[in-house]
Amino acid sequence: MIDTRDVIEFFDRLAPTWDAGMVRNEPVIARILDMAGVAPGVKALDVATGTGVLIPDYLGRGVEHVTAVDISPRMAQIAQSKFARDHQVTILCADAQEQAFGVFDCILIYNAFPHFSEPEKLFKNLSRQLKPGGRLTVAHGMSRARINDHHRGGASHVSYGLMPAEDLAALMAPFVAVDQVLSDDSMYLVSGTLSRL
Repeated sequence: MIDTRDVIEFFDRLAPTWDAGMVRNEPVIARILDMAGVAPGVKALDVATGTGVLIPDYLGRGVEHVTAVDISPRMAQIAQSKFARDHQVTILCADAQEQAFGVFDCILIYNAFPHFSEPEKLFKNLSRQLKPGGRLTVAHGMSRARINDHHRGGASHVSYGLMPAEDLAALMAPFVAVDQVLSDDSMYLVSGTLSRL
Protein backbone atom coordinates (compact mmCIF):
# COMPACT_ATOMS: atom_id res chain seq x y z
CA MET A 1 0.00 0.00 0.00
CA ILE A 2 1.19 3.50 -0.81
CA ASP A 3 2.17 5.52 2.24
CA THR A 4 0.60 8.97 2.07
CA ARG A 5 3.61 10.46 3.84
CA ASP A 6 5.83 9.19 1.01
CA VAL A 7 3.52 10.79 -1.56
CA ILE A 8 3.66 14.13 0.25
CA GLU A 9 7.44 14.01 0.56
CA PHE A 10 7.84 13.00 -3.10
CA PHE A 11 5.71 15.82 -4.48
CA ASP A 12 7.04 18.40 -2.03
CA ARG A 13 10.50 17.62 -3.41
CA LEU A 14 9.35 18.00 -7.03
CA ALA A 15 7.24 21.12 -6.52
CA PRO A 16 9.91 23.81 -7.14
CA THR A 17 10.69 22.49 -10.65
CA TRP A 18 7.22 21.15 -11.52
CA ASP A 19 6.16 23.95 -13.85
CA ALA A 20 9.48 24.00 -15.71
CA GLY A 21 9.04 20.34 -16.60
CA MET A 22 5.38 20.64 -17.61
CA VAL A 23 4.43 19.26 -21.04
CA ARG A 24 0.94 20.11 -22.30
CA ASN A 25 -0.98 18.56 -25.17
CA GLU A 26 -3.55 21.30 -25.70
CA PRO A 27 -6.04 19.38 -27.90
CA VAL A 28 -6.07 16.47 -25.43
CA ILE A 29 -6.53 18.78 -22.43
CA ALA A 30 -9.40 20.54 -24.21
CA ARG A 31 -11.07 17.20 -24.94
CA ILE A 32 -10.66 16.06 -21.33
CA LEU A 33 -12.17 19.29 -20.01
CA ASP A 34 -15.08 18.99 -22.46
CA MET A 35 -15.77 15.41 -21.39
CA ALA A 36 -15.39 16.33 -17.70
CA GLY A 37 -18.12 18.96 -17.96
CA VAL A 38 -15.90 22.00 -17.34
CA ALA A 39 -18.15 24.71 -18.74
CA PRO A 40 -19.33 28.27 -18.07
CA GLY A 41 -21.01 28.75 -14.69
CA VAL A 42 -20.03 25.46 -13.07
CA LYS A 43 -18.45 24.95 -9.68
CA ALA A 44 -15.47 22.65 -10.14
CA LEU A 45 -13.19 20.66 -7.85
CA ASP A 46 -9.69 20.05 -9.20
CA VAL A 47 -8.25 17.11 -7.25
CA ALA A 48 -4.46 16.80 -7.00
CA THR A 49 -4.04 20.19 -8.63
CA GLY A 50 -0.28 20.25 -8.17
CA THR A 51 0.90 23.78 -8.87
CA GLY A 52 -2.49 24.63 -10.34
CA VAL A 53 -1.62 23.66 -13.90
CA LEU A 54 -5.27 23.39 -15.04
CA ILE A 55 -6.62 26.40 -13.15
CA PRO A 56 -6.11 28.80 -16.10
CA ASP A 57 -8.06 26.32 -18.25
CA TYR A 58 -10.96 26.32 -15.80
CA LEU A 59 -10.98 30.11 -15.67
CA GLY A 60 -10.70 30.37 -19.44
CA ARG A 61 -13.86 28.30 -19.72
CA GLY A 62 -15.81 30.69 -17.49
CA VAL A 63 -16.38 28.49 -14.44
CA GLU A 64 -18.12 30.19 -11.55
CA HIS A 65 -15.51 28.89 -9.09
CA VAL A 66 -12.76 26.30 -8.90
CA THR A 67 -11.61 24.70 -5.67
CA ALA A 68 -8.17 23.19 -6.19
CA VAL A 69 -6.83 20.63 -3.72
CA ASP A 70 -3.44 19.00 -3.30
CA ILE A 71 -1.99 16.88 -0.50
CA SER A 72 1.50 18.34 -0.98
CA PRO A 73 2.01 21.55 1.03
CA ARG A 74 4.71 22.77 -1.38
CA MET A 75 2.52 22.18 -4.44
CA ALA A 76 -0.44 23.92 -2.81
CA GLN A 77 1.79 26.81 -1.72
CA ILE A 78 2.99 27.40 -5.29
CA ALA A 79 -0.57 27.23 -6.62
CA GLN A 80 -1.67 29.68 -3.94
CA SER A 81 1.09 32.11 -4.91
CA LYS A 82 -0.19 32.12 -8.50
CA PHE A 83 -3.89 32.59 -7.80
CA ALA A 84 -4.08 34.32 -4.40
CA ARG A 85 -5.78 37.39 -5.87
CA ASP A 86 -8.37 35.54 -7.93
CA HIS A 87 -11.74 35.44 -6.17
CA GLN A 88 -12.86 32.55 -8.42
CA VAL A 89 -10.16 30.25 -7.05
CA THR A 90 -9.73 28.53 -3.68
CA ILE A 91 -6.52 26.56 -3.08
CA LEU A 92 -6.45 23.98 -0.27
CA CYS A 93 -3.80 21.61 1.05
CA ALA A 94 -5.83 18.56 2.01
CA ASP A 95 -6.39 14.83 1.49
CA ALA A 96 -9.16 14.30 -1.05
CA GLN A 97 -9.68 10.75 0.24
CA GLU A 98 -10.63 12.09 3.66
CA GLN A 99 -11.98 15.64 3.50
CA ALA A 100 -14.97 17.40 1.98
CA PHE A 101 -14.72 20.74 0.21
CA GLY A 102 -18.25 21.66 -0.84
CA VAL A 103 -20.76 20.66 -3.50
CA PHE A 104 -19.69 20.68 -7.13
CA ASP A 105 -20.98 20.33 -10.68
CA CYS A 106 -17.81 18.58 -11.79
CA ILE A 107 -14.84 16.94 -10.09
CA LEU A 108 -11.70 16.14 -12.09
CA ILE A 109 -8.69 14.05 -11.07
CA TYR A 110 -6.13 14.85 -13.78
CA ASN A 111 -2.77 13.09 -14.17
CA ALA A 112 -2.83 11.89 -10.56
CA PHE A 113 -5.00 8.82 -10.02
CA PRO A 114 -2.22 6.20 -9.56
CA HIS A 115 -0.97 8.08 -6.48
CA PHE A 116 -4.14 7.52 -4.42
CA SER A 117 -3.79 4.69 -1.91
CA GLU A 118 -7.52 3.95 -1.47
CA PRO A 119 -9.44 4.57 -4.71
CA GLU A 120 -12.80 3.30 -3.44
CA LYS A 121 -12.56 5.59 -0.42
CA LEU A 122 -11.67 8.45 -2.77
CA PHE A 123 -14.67 7.85 -5.03
CA LYS A 124 -17.06 7.44 -2.12
CA ASN A 125 -15.90 10.71 -0.60
CA LEU A 126 -15.92 12.67 -3.85
CA SER A 127 -19.28 11.34 -5.05
CA ARG A 128 -20.85 12.72 -1.86
CA GLN A 129 -19.69 16.17 -2.97
CA LEU A 130 -21.38 16.06 -6.38
CA LYS A 131 -24.62 17.82 -7.15
CA PRO A 132 -27.29 15.52 -8.62
CA GLY A 133 -26.28 15.10 -12.24
CA GLY A 134 -22.74 16.25 -11.41
CA ARG A 135 -19.79 14.58 -13.11
CA LEU A 136 -16.75 12.79 -11.63
CA THR A 137 -13.83 12.22 -14.02
CA VAL A 138 -10.44 10.50 -13.84
CA ALA A 139 -8.23 11.46 -16.77
CA HIS A 140 -4.66 11.37 -18.02
CA GLY A 141 -3.25 13.35 -20.90
CA MET A 142 -1.36 10.37 -22.29
CA SER A 143 -1.89 6.67 -22.86
CA ARG A 144 -2.13 4.12 -20.07
CA ALA A 145 1.07 2.47 -21.30
CA ARG A 146 3.00 5.75 -21.18
CA ILE A 147 1.71 6.56 -17.69
CA ASN A 148 2.75 3.15 -16.41
CA ASP A 149 6.19 3.42 -18.05
CA HIS A 150 6.65 6.86 -16.48
CA HIS A 151 5.77 5.62 -12.99
CA ARG A 152 8.07 2.59 -13.15
CA GLY A 153 11.05 4.86 -12.54
CA GLY A 154 11.54 7.08 -9.53
CA ALA A 155 7.80 7.21 -8.77
CA SER A 156 7.31 3.47 -8.33
CA HIS A 157 7.09 3.71 -4.53
CA VAL A 158 4.34 6.37 -4.68
CA SER A 159 2.15 5.02 -7.47
CA TYR A 160 0.16 1.97 -8.49
CA GLY A 161 -0.06 0.83 -12.07
CA LEU A 162 -2.88 2.54 -13.92
CA MET A 163 -5.55 -0.12 -14.37
CA PRO A 164 -7.38 -0.75 -17.64
CA ALA A 165 -10.10 1.83 -18.15
CA GLU A 166 -12.80 -0.83 -18.02
CA ASP A 167 -11.58 -1.92 -14.57
CA LEU A 168 -11.63 1.67 -13.35
CA ALA A 169 -15.16 2.04 -14.71
CA ALA A 170 -16.21 -0.98 -12.63
CA LEU A 171 -14.53 0.51 -9.56
CA MET A 172 -16.37 3.82 -10.02
CA ALA A 173 -19.74 2.25 -10.88
CA PRO A 174 -21.04 1.95 -7.29
CA PHE A 175 -20.70 5.72 -6.90
CA VAL A 176 -21.53 7.25 -10.29
CA ALA A 177 -23.23 6.14 -13.50
CA VAL A 178 -20.20 5.69 -15.76
CA ASP A 179 -21.00 6.80 -19.30
CA GLN A 180 -17.57 7.65 -20.76
CA VAL A 181 -14.67 5.18 -20.99
CA LEU A 182 -11.77 6.02 -23.27
CA SER A 183 -8.24 4.66 -23.43
CA ASP A 184 -6.18 5.19 -26.58
CA ASP A 185 -2.72 6.30 -27.68
CA SER A 186 -3.29 9.92 -26.63
CA MET A 187 -5.39 9.85 -23.46
CA TYR A 188 -7.18 7.88 -20.74
CA LEU A 189 -10.52 8.89 -19.27
CA VAL A 190 -13.30 7.37 -17.20
CA SER A 191 -16.24 9.57 -16.23
CA GLY A 192 -19.71 9.28 -14.78
CA THR A 193 -22.54 11.29 -13.32
CA LEU A 194 -24.29 11.18 -9.99
CA SER A 195 -27.82 9.90 -10.51
CA ARG A 196 -30.47 12.56 -10.10
CA LEU A 197 -32.76 12.08 -7.10
